[in-house]
Amino acid sequence: MAKRVAVVLAGCGVFDGSEIHEASAVLVHLSREGAQAEVYAPNIPQMHVVDHVKGQPTPEQRNVLVESARIARGNIKDLAELDVKGLDALIIPGGFGVAKNLSTWATQGKNCSVSKEVEDVLRAFHAAHKPIGLCCISPVLAAKIFPGCEVTVGHDTECEQWPYAKTAESMKELGCRHVNSHVGEIHVDPRNRLVTTSAFMCNAPIHEIYDGIGKMVREVVRLA
Repeated sequence: MAKRVAVVLAGCGVFDGSEIHEASAVLVHLSREGAQAEVYAPNIPQMHVVDHVKGQPTPEQRNVLVESARIARGNIKDLAELDVKGLDALIIPGGFGVAKNLSTWATQGKNCSVSKEVEDVLRAFHAAHKPIGLCCISPVLAAKIFPGCEVTVGHDTECEQWPYAKTAESMKELGCRHVNSHVGEIHVDPRNRLVTTSAFMCNAPIHEIYDGIGKMVREVVRLA
């Protein structure tokens, strides 16, 4: 039987939701691996809406589930309906929506809170020893919830290629082990069954980001 993998989205758009290319790469690679993706998102207001041309917030109000449905082509469920018993694995793509809508990392960093629905889902998969795949900024969710876990968001030294490297330092302060990696690499934490990759934390060609996500997806499906 095909592995059933929950994909949790955080909206639609890099600056206020899920990173569209990452979400698409996850869905494409799951299909290639013969896995069945089941897409979920929380039915909550976005923290704010960003004009992606100007890179600035607007007065609009949008809903995370409604916006995520754009990526899922309408085939999506409220995160409140997720039942870990019928699923084999969990993947959460990145994008600022993870740090704004699924948690408060964008405004509070290591002192953030994770939304209760998202935390409950992560804890349920973890308790059931089912693999969790995280890319880009989404490993911060694991760092906050699972002290001592091992993850990667790329490199921990900021430079032009790694503009968000300070994220790794904040994660270390939460007690997790950060493992430096290249964009095409993944890191596996066998004890916590976490598979992470840096994706757009790195300024890299989009095909390299796509390939790194592919490695993450393949490992998650293999562990499921």
